[in-house]
Amino acid sequence: MRIKTYSIEVQRVTAMSNDRGTINARIDAIVQPVSPRRSQDDSDEQAHTLISMNEDTARVLMLLLKAQLAEFDKRKAKSRF
Repeated sequence: MRIKTYSIEVQRVTAMSNDRGTINARIDAIVQPVSPRRSQDDSDEQAHTLISMNEDTARVLMLLLKAQLAEFDKRKAKSRF
């Protein structure tokens, strides 16, 4: 089986939501296929997809993920112990 690899540059995270254990993110991104190539330090035969973003976008993504995970935690049943 051949795995397709992509270079994904996240420009902006525009929205996030969660539904039944899945976090969905709406993003603006540049997605380009890349040919799989192995570097000298990559002993893994699997192809890899690279996601790139600037620091500001990464911080926004982290904050939104924390908020979505907090929503999951609120819905969990509280322990009775």
